This record gives sequence, structure tokens and C-alpha cells, in this order.
Amino acid sequence: MSLIKIKNLTKIYKMGDEIIYALNNISLEIYKNEFVSIMGSSGSGKSTLLNIIGCLDQATKGEYYLDGILIKNLSKNQLAKIRNKKIGFVFQKFYLLPRLTAIENVELPLIYSHVPKKERIEKAKFYLSMVGLEHRMYHYPNQLSGGQQQRVAIARALVNEAPIILADEPTGNLDTKTSYEIMDLFVRLHEENFVTIILVTHENDIANFSKRVLYFQDGNIVKEKRK
Repeated sequence: MSLIKIKNLTKIYKMGDEIIYALNNISLEIYKNEFVSIMGSSGSGKSTLLNIIGCLDQATKGEYYLDGILIKNLSKNQLAKIRNKKIGFVFQKFYLLPRLTAIENVELPLIYSHVPKKERIEKAKFYLSMVGLEHRMYHYPNQLSGGQQQRVAIARALVNEAPIILADEPTGNLDTKTSYEIMDLFVRLHEENFVTIILVTHENDIANFSKRVLYFQDGNIVKEKRK
């Protein structure tokens, strides 16, 4: 069974009298442990789709099933639980809290899940070590490079052991060398930890790290490539 199943999904925005189709009747399946990139220019619908998959937004029409569950039937509290337990988010801008150290930033999802403090610290240390930051755990974001901040964000996305990682332009603020290091990390996490990764990018060389690439244009999937 597919982990993510999307059937005839449409997302419409109204701008005055104008109707804009961010997604136009798309259907798609993504299976457990896949590494999928979504490519397209700005406004093609790729981030809109990621927001719907991440339960941050709802479609106008169509159906989205996550692990067999029809998402549109869920309450706000149920959606919040799914976001916390099943999905880890990595964004272009890192979104680390500046007054918290690296380890405290990674602990945050565990606090929301009411995990005891000792266990929180152990898990946060483990995932920071996994991304190669065991020597920077007690540094604040402004003491870390962009690549290190993104590694903290990835550790935070992993700490609740969510089966899905959604990454929206995760290398957008990084130089080429650091971007490739972050993508190598995603590949290793995918292969060793069996997580499903869905990554949005507009860069071909970044998309090529994944096993499957979906090309978006004007709210439609216009092409697909598999390795």
C-alpha cells in the first residue's frame, strides 16, 4: 500500500475576480522509503503540494490519504498529532529559535510530545551526533554556519522518529559545497534509517540526489524520471 496517495487534487486561490489553480487535478502515489524530488519554477505548485502533504494546508477538491487515512476528515487536533508524529519538516530558512542552543532546538518536538527530560536529552544528543554535530550541541544558532544550522534543523526533523521528512528548498540558502554535503546527509538518512523523503527544489543537481523526480508546471505533473 502506498504511504501517500493523492487523487484528483486541486488547490484554488482567488485573487479578486481571478481564480488561480495552484494544483490542477493531480494524482500521485509515494511509497514507504522512497526519496522523491519535486522540481519546478516558482509558482508551479510544488510547495503547495508539500504543504498539503504536510497537513499544513487543505486541498480545494480531491482526496489525500496518508498511511491509508483520509486527511480531510480529521480535526485540527488530529492533524497536529500527525504533523508531530509522522512528519518531520526541513525548511530553507532553518527556523531555529535564536535563544536556544542546538540541543534545545532539537528537543522542541519532544517537549510537545511530553517526553521526559532525560529521554529528550539522550535522543537530541543521538540525532545531533547522527548529523555530525556532537561537538556543537551547546552552541547557539548565531555561532553556527548555515550548513550547521541546517543539520540542526534536520536533527530536529528526525528526533520524533517520524517516517516522513518533507524538505522545502533545504539547500536554497547554502553554497554549492555545503548543499552537496546536506544532500549526501539526506541520502545517508534515507538509506540507513529507511525514512521517506520528499524534497522540493528548483535545481537539477539537487534533484538528482533522489531516486525519483516529479516535474511540475502550472499546477500539473508534466514529467517523471526514475533512476
